[in-house]
Amino acid sequence: MSKSKQIVGIIGGGQLAWMMAQEAQKLQLQTIIQTPNSDDPAVGLADEVIFADVADVAATQELAQRCDVITFENEFVDLVELEKINNSNVLFRPRLSALKPLLDKYEQRCYLDNLTLPVPHFSKLEKTENDSNLITFPCVMKARRHGYDGQGTVILHDRTQFEETWKRWGYPSVLMEEFIPFERELAVMAARNRQGEIAIYPIVETQQENQVCRRVVAPAAVSEDVVKDCQAIARSLLSNLDVIGLFGIELFLTPDGRVLVNEIAPRTHNSGHFSLDACETSQFAQILRAVCDLPLGSTTMTSPAAVMVNLLGFETAESDYQQRRDRLGGFPKAHVYWYGKRQSRPGRKLGHVTVLLDQVEEAGQVAAAIEAIWRGE
Repeated sequence: MSKSKQIVGIIGGGQLAWMMAQEAQKLQLQTIIQTPNSDDPAVGLADEVIFADVADVAATQELAQRCDVITFENEFVDLVELEKINNSNVLFRPRLSALKPLLDKYEQRCYLDNLTLPVPHFSKLEKTENDSNLITFPCVMKARRHGYDGQGTVILHDRTQFEETWKRWGYPSVLMEEFIPFERELAVMAARNRQGEIAIYPIVETQQENQVCRRVVAPAAVSEDVVKDCQAIARSLLSNLDVIGLFGIELFLTPDGRVLVNEIAPRTHNSGHFSLDACETSQFAQILRAVCDLPLGSTTMTSPAAVMVNLLGFETAESDYQQRRDRLGGFPKAHVYWYGKRQSRPGRKLGHVTVLLDQVEEAGQVAAAIEAIWRGE
């Protein structure tokens, strides 16, 4: 790339972009973000800001003229419009062709199935088709686009709940999946560079509450066979998509030891936040290394174990919760991250705390103590 100091464009200005901008400073990279609001978390750290919606392609074209490479904080982009400016003067990483099979959850399922990667049984349901009578319960209904943090995902237990939910959503085309009675949920972050080298982070266990990630335990207490299965899935996916960047892969572990792919996030992900304090290279530094053609960093943990606890909103309020954050900061081996969001609402991610552990068995007790402090118990 031509400039002595590489400039990275980031589409999105939330907490993921905020943590990327922090790591960019350490790597001597500049950042320009495209985000709509002046109070978005990354605004204060970016070198420049283009205030526009993440799907505003005219703004992205301006962004392309001012940076060397563009990467993504979220999936709320308009690929059809982005393709119109996708030329030799614009460098998207991951490339748009790697994102195309993943942004629609039904199409993502079809792509994974075609790769023979293990997924739950699934189907597409349209209002115009008369096949809703074939649904068996319990099952899972997912919005095909723009679902996150539990939004757009519902576990359905009976036909009445299904009919009420689908009507409330406006009868869109949806992804229907079998309900997996999993033993636990796992995740893995994996990066790939232009040379095809892949770096995989330790497999972690994620613990959800109302489909929102509440805790992440690293490393997951699973067998070596399960670890190898997760790593093989990551390598297959990134290689087949020819990814330059970093992906988060959410997985189910069934009681009989099978690993199934739940969802793919083509970006940094909540399940990798622990890497900021517990790995030699954080996921946020790693994605920057990958997209800027820098050598991938080591994913080795610097602590025997760690637990990451999301600071989820528990009320509707406007507060910075400074006293609670001060108490959290006094917890042994704790690292507190506050995203600077002004409004709290139940389930909203306001920050996170990572605690370094001597052994993974401590994770449950430590996480409970952190959550008690956060909730003021």
